[in-house]
Amino acid sequence: MKKVTQFLVFSSLFISMLLAHVSLSAQNIKPDADNAGLTLPKGFAALKVADNLGRTRHIVVNKQGAIYAKLERLDNGKGVLVLKDTDGDGRAETKTSFGNYIGTGIAIKGNYLYAASNKEVFKYALNDNGDVVDENAAATIVTGLIDKGQHNSKSITLDNAGNIYVNVGAPSNSCQEKDRTKGSMGMMPCPILDSAGGIWQFKVDQLNQSYASGVRYATGLRNVVGLDWNNQLNQLFVTQHGRDMLNNLFPDLYDTTTSAELPSETMYAIKKGDNAGWPYVYYDHIKGKKMMAPEYGGDGVKTVDDKYINPAMAFPAHMAPNGLLFYTGNQFPARYKNGAFIAFHGSWNRSPLPQEGYYVVFVPYENGKPTGKWEVFADGFSGKSVVKNPRDAQHRPCGLAEGPDGSLYISDDVKGTIYRIMYQK
Repeated sequence: MKKVTQFLVFSSLFISMLLAHVSLSAQNIKPDADNAGLTLPKGFAALKVADNLGRTRHIVVNKQGAIYAKLERLDNGKGVLVLKDTDGDGRAETKTSFGNYIGTGIAIKGNYLYAASNKEVFKYALNDNGDVVDENAAATIVTGLIDKGQHNSKSITLDNAGNIYVNVGAPSNSCQEKDRTKGSMGMMPCPILDSAGGIWQFKVDQLNQSYASGVRYATGLRNVVGLDWNNQLNQLFVTQHGRDMLNNLFPDLYDTTTSAELPSETMYAIKKGDNAGWPYVYYDHIKGKKMMAPEYGGDGVKTVDDKYINPAMAFPAHMAPNGLLFYTGNQFPARYKNGAFIAFHGSWNRSPLPQEGYYVVFVPYENGKPTGKWEVFADGFSGKSVVKNPRDAQHRPCGLAEGPDGSLYISDDVKGTIYRIMYQK
């Protein structure tokens, strides 16, 4: 009995020492003198882990601190980057790559790395060091997803019950008979929704699954680039890119300012069978209501009943929420625990108003629900005080990941910069 007690005491001390080492690892890494050009809340600091990587989309960090990044354009014929810090300074000294496909989605669950092209989802076995065992031995778990060029990125996340969730964006703005054509009315019912405009659920332990073997988990979602599984609530959350061109398509109903400010970008808490309403409705965060889309008889005044779900949170128009992450680490202050970070890629169509976004926001959560307020957490990516043309933005946030020590990693798909944000007080 005495030996057992001694063992338990020793184990407890060892775990405490290990946790202390992890919590202090960020403290021992020196941030960039200018915080990588970012504006952050008091107590936070940042550094550039790597730069000039190409079109880095979503990222994930393994337990050993190595970063896997998915590329939208191939780098020397490869689409998955592996970045490693070999000397402990927080910056990546080595870069390798594998996978001959482009895409956005990437995730780690258990002993597997999951990566998506624009048509398929693959998985790779990981060894005890968090490295891919055989980069040429990708198992295809999902195949045959549509790719028509528009909204074709396949973002992914996984639950704790052996399922993977895949976004299939709608290759359309608002399901018009003639896409993005002035005055063209919407198709009723929208035929795109049979294979796009929603989230599909597949099994992680089955190969070569298709639409027929998957489950259309949720529909009425125009394009979801950011999604994450909330482990506290055991529920899927997604961020949707709202539709465009209200004034261009229906100038008699919407002026240019209204078209710049609407419709909202939205975050939804998703349950199986949910319908968010695209293309028939859009959300107006100013009125706090679901509005009938003009392609289906709307006029900016007509609202819609509760046939469609309400968002958990709504944001200004056209900011492009490309990354979603629920923070579960212990490095940041307690108020960040279980809250949501969202990477806004930035708008292109808010004229005559300035463009908006190009930052990472934080949504505090209490008792499993947003508090009703969101705040800019990390700004300065664009390098401009006012962005008039999106091509002027030096960096645009895209992917989010949490490191093993609780640091927040952010990818940029303009110059291929990976940022690391740490709390140092």
